[in-house]
Formats: sequence, structure tokens, C-alpha cells
Amino acid sequence: MEETQETIKKFNDARDWSTPSSIKDLLLNMNEEIGEFWNIIKWVDVPTQQRLIAENYGEVKNFIGDMMYLIMKVSYLCNVNSKEAIDEVMEEYEQRFPVEMTKGNHGNKLAGGIDLKKE
Repeated sequence: MEETQETIKKFNDARDWSTPSSIKDLLLNMNEEIGEFWNIIKWVDVPTQQRLIAENYGEVKNFIGDMMYLIMKVSYLCNVNSKEAIDEVMEEYEQRFPVEMTKGNHGNKLAGGIDLKKE
């Protein structure tokens, strides 16, 4: 993951695209990418979503790659190590969503789910 983040940084540095002023635009780009994926699966049930994802696999794979690129670019622009960030979040999630309490459930407390986040 760190190697990929560095590859993305080198790619952007070579093009003079590593400017902190681009962070807001990268976040907007993420929203655009999410919207494109959502257009594939919106307003349908889960089996139809799964079928549409399979039928549009190349586009879905491209979406995931684009999002990973954007996340890692924002990460290095904010001086965040992506591996450390995901490791810390997973450690937090282990505490917030214990398997014995959340298996088969979701994390939305407002809808009856389990989330032990301390607020």
C-alpha cells in the first residue's frame, strides 16, 4: 500500500499535479465517481444490483481503481500514511463493532444497529 501511494505521488509530481490546492477538487472528483457507480445500481434490489455489477464489471473495477487513486493522492497531499490510517481504522472498528454483537446486523444505531463508538 505504501509503495502504491509512493507510485501515485511520483506520477503526480512528474506532472506538477501534487498541489495541496487540489484537495477540494479531488474530493469533488470522488463524489463524481461515486455518482457514476451509483447510476449502475440505483433503485434496484440486491439481486439486480449483483447482476448489474457483474454485467458492468469493467466499469465497476475502474471505479474502484479511480477511488483508490484519489484516496491515496489525498492521503499523501495531507501527509497521511494510507497503511497506518487503514490499520488504525480497522483497530477502531474491532472495538466499535464486536463480532459477537454485530454479526448479521449493521452499524446504524438509529435503525437498531450496533455501534459502540464513544461520543
